[in-house]
Amino acid sequence: MRHTFPCPLRWSDMDAFGHVNNVVFLRYLEEARIDFMFRLARQAASESFTGGSVVARHEIDYLRPLTHRHEPVVVELWVTKIGAASVTVGYEIKDGLGDDDTVYVRASTVVVPYDLERERPRRLTEEEKAFLKEYLDDSATGAVAA
Repeated sequence: MRHTFPCPLRWSDMDAFGHVNNVVFLRYLEEARIDFMFRLARQAASESFTGGSVVARHEIDYLRPLTHRHEPVVVELWVTKIGAASVTVGYEIKDGLGDDDTVYVRASTVVVPYDLERERPRRLTEEEKAFLKEYLDDSATGAVAA
């Protein structure tokens, strides 16, 4: 199962060449990840990720330029790996327009649960792992394989 997040484009997302700036794509991924981990996960399991999390790694492949438009793009998110103290999330940023499945970006992020009070990483709880397993697809990696 994949989490689907409609993400609006903002005029300020464009660079001097009229494309969405490469850094902005990371913001789109962040918006989808926050919706997944801090809205959806907490609806499923109220204590999930309440202590916080940090990004340990991003990998991103830019496949096509994206120009400004009024329709949102769709960020699809799924889990590719669940470890004891980390989770790897895969993404595709696509058109959400009709039957067009143009993919602009494929990416992955390693997220580490974090104990804000102790200021250190922590292990995933069983409740968090159970939620993440619903979105596990280890056959579909986020970044493009070489």
